[in-house]
Amino acid sequence: MEREILDTKRKALKINLDPRIYGTFAEIGAGQEVSRNFFNAGAASGTVAKTMSAYDMTFSDAIYGAEANGRYVSQNRLLQMLDHEFGLLTERLSGEKYESRTFFAFADTVTTLNYKRNNEPHGWVGLRFQNEPGGLPNEIFFHVRLLDTDVNMQQRVLGIIGVNLLYAAFYHNQEPKLMVESLADNLTIGSVEIDLISVKGPAFPQVDNILLNLYMIMKDFSAAAIFDSDAHPRQAKDLLYKKDIMILRTKYGQKSLPNFNLFNKATDQFKRTNKVDDGNLAVMIEVLLTNVLTDGQETPDDIDLESVAKRAQEMCDTGNIVIVSNFTRHNRLAKYLARCKPKSVGLATNINNLKFVFNSSNFKGENYSGQLLSYVNDMFNTNVRLFAYPFLDKKTNQVINTSNMPITPEAKPLFDFLLINGYITDIEDYAENEVKTV
Repeated sequence: MEREILDTKRKALKINLDPRIYGTFAEIGAGQEVSRNFFNAGAASGTVAKTMSAYDMTFSDAIYGAEANGRYVSQNRLLQMLDHEFGLLTERLSGEKYESRTFFAFADTVTTLNYKRNNEPHGWVGLRFQNEPGGLPNEIFFHVRLLDTDVNMQQRVLGIIGVNLLYAAFYHNQEPKLMVESLADNLTIGSVEIDLISVKGPAFPQVDNILLNLYMIMKDFSAAAIFDSDAHPRQAKDLLYKKDIMILRTKYGQKSLPNFNLFNKATDQFKRTNKVDDGNLAVMIEVLLTNVLTDGQETPDDIDLESVAKRAQEMCDTGNIVIVSNFTRHNRLAKYLARCKPKSVGLATNINNLKFVFNSSNFKGENYSGQLLSYVNDMFNTNVRLFAYPFLDKKTNQVINTSNMPITPEAKPLFDFLLINGYITDIEDYAENEVKTV
């Protein structure tokens, strides 16, 4: 049975008419679009204790504390805002009048498209709330990328998604998947990307944040999710900006740990080739949401997300950053990482995956050359190098590397160019027992 999706005004009005819900809105960077929806819906005095917008950095620092890194559109600033505003609610609003209230503090810190249209519109949105009067607070926050090319549309999207967050927190908190799914209610496809979400608190006793972020990939809210070594969801640019990134591609269905011996050799080669300082190196393990290379872009619908989440947790336990994605092709991963503006990127992958790309029979349609050129452009237009694992061909008992990998004739000149110029290279100095079959 399909659920009824209320429009934004009806959602805001339902919250305004709910005698339990009462709190604060603090919005920085895109107007006061969320609180505006509640005022426009009517009966806002039943919900709104205070609205504010500290745009000036001096005022903002005086209220929430100074930002050491100078970044005001950040997770840290959002959490400072939630701490401060929720603390004021519980400190100032007490007594019989408020005994039946469940308090909330909503906050966002956002940058929309600037006048020169040369920035990346994005922001952090969060809510701290009680699900019962006097109860311990719960928390939901997420990172958004605003994709519309008009500032007014970006502000509208932010207003809608803020109302969706409050509604989801109070009416869908017992169904985490529905809670996440409803964040996109009344939004146009392609207007926003939510690439990180984190929840915690007594309202979410069994919620796994890894699983919740994977569900967002399945719902096309984002193409990837990144977790630090403690399995906390992280925003990609926060971790990877100006870093030298070395990444190992794996598939979630692998029954054993990746071949870390070869990966360590690839990482050493990457450091030597790119003159990488250890302090600037970010080592990542990718867990693909598919176990097959395909020509399509879609993530299969029958994936066991719990198995993927378990695999991601295992990779976090190795002490590395983990990215879970649906990037069936290397070039899609390279394009995603390019958004983070890294200093350089190294990809370690089995050469069998390259064999797939440089074989025209694996591609549909007649324009294989055009598809291959597009792949190479997306893959290597930034400072990216690919380090290829050798594999043992069972049929011939031969180790396959870049020198004897089967390539269709129309692809060979381009492959040779990539080899000669060091864009693709074999992993060196491996032992015979480190070469696996496919």
